[in-house]
Parts: sequence; C-alpha cells; structure tokens
Amino acid sequence: MKQGDLVVYPSKADRTINIGRRLLGMLDALKLQEQDPASRELRFLERLGLLVDQQWTWRENQTLARRLHAAKLKGACVEQIDYRASRGLDKSVIRALVQKSAWVAQHENIFVLGPTGVGKSFVGCALAQKACRDGYSALYTRAAALFRDLAIARADGSLRSLLARLSRSDVLAIDDWAIAPMAEAERCDFCEDRYQTRSTILTSQLPLARWHEQIGDPTAADGILDRLVHNAHRIDMRGDSVRKKRGPQPSS
Repeated sequence: MKQGDLVVYPSKADRTINIGRRLLGMLDALKLQEQDPASRELRFLERLGLLVDQQWTWRENQTLARRLHAAKLKGACVEQIDYRASRGLDKSVIRALVQKSAWVAQHENIFVLGPTGVGKSFVGCALAQKACRDGYSALYTRAAALFRDLAIARADGSLRSLLARLSRSDVLAIDDWAIAPMAEAERCDFCEDRYQTRSTILTSQLPLARWHEQIGDPTAADGILDRLVHNAHRIDMRGDSVRKKRGPQPSS
C-alpha cells in the first residue's frame, strides 16, 4: 500500500494472516494430515492434491452457504418431500425437475397449486433450494411482502434498484400468489425483466383458471399470464391440510 510517496509493504505476519483467511479449507486439512500418521506415508504431490481438493470443497460450501442465506428459504429440501401422503405429488415429475435444475437453465417457471396446508410452500422452497445447490441464486418472498416492498420502493424512489435486485435472482419464489386482487402498479411491476431470462416459482391456493380475474385488467392479465404460463411446469396438489393432521403442538 502507499502512504503519500512512501510505499509500505505488508509484514510477513500480515501476509500470512491474509493467505490463511483465503485458504482456511487447506489449513484445516493440513492440521488433519499432521494428526494422521498414515498421511506421512503419502508422497508430497499426493498430500498436496488432498489439500487442494479440501480447499475446493471448502470454497464450494462457503459459496453455497451464502446463496442459501441470501435466498431466505424455509429450510426445505427435495430429499424431505413426503410422497406417502395422498397429495397428488408425482415423484417422477419432481425427480425430472431436480436433475441439475435444468428448468432454471432453460428459464422455465413452476406453479405449485393446491388448497391451504398441503405443503405447497415446502415443495416450492425445496425446488428453489435444490437450484441453489446446483449453482443458481434464489430469493423467497410472500406475494403480499413483495408488493409491499414494491410500493415502498416506488414511494421512496428506489424502485429501479429493487427491480434490478429481483431480476438478478435466477429463481424468484413467490408464495401465496393471487390471494388478493392486484393493483394497477403491481400489475406493471410484476415479472419485470424476468421473461425468458430468469425463472419464477409461484405457489397459490387458487386454480390457474382464476388468476386472470385476480390480476384484474384483461390486457395486463393476458400479458402477464402469457409470459408465465407458456413455459411453466405445473404441480397440482390436493388433500387435507397437513397442519390439521398434526393437530395442536404441545406448549413448551
């Protein structure tokens, strides 16, 4: 670094600390090697290869952890989806969707439809979480919260910034879609800059046939649904509420 005309170089200790922060995975692996007598029997290049592998794995795990934290998902994963309950879930459909999350690469959408409490949010979040594991970014929000944030951003002048942030998410998971009729401003902002460039997951209690009336304006509804529906995978769920079957939770 420079201080005026004087060039100041970091000390050896500072350089070591900076390198150590970037190579924590390798340092942890080195400590394990030093504690394992069998590692000493390996050749130098073999030990170095193991250290490099560990560093790569560590960095991938750190990157995934950041993606999941930013996504704000509900702690769901596809391995925990319950196919035993009579909810209309087709295991082959879910398996096809989670194969490298190809639907995200192809900028396709997913609708998860069904009555209250059957697990729509869990399935939607699980598919978004799998996309994060496959290297894509995601963001979960409820429709009401999304439209509230859009209204606030429109009022304080930060709408362009918010729309840009939403457009950067490879997968936007919107829960409780079409529960309430959409206002004019909401119709204008919805799905802005996402068509054929990003993917959207919508969960809704309402059947697809009723979305048009909830959007309101016929022309806007035609445009929004045309962008959403033509390349969408549809998962229809049925059955009684899972929460009702579980019954009241005991107080702690």
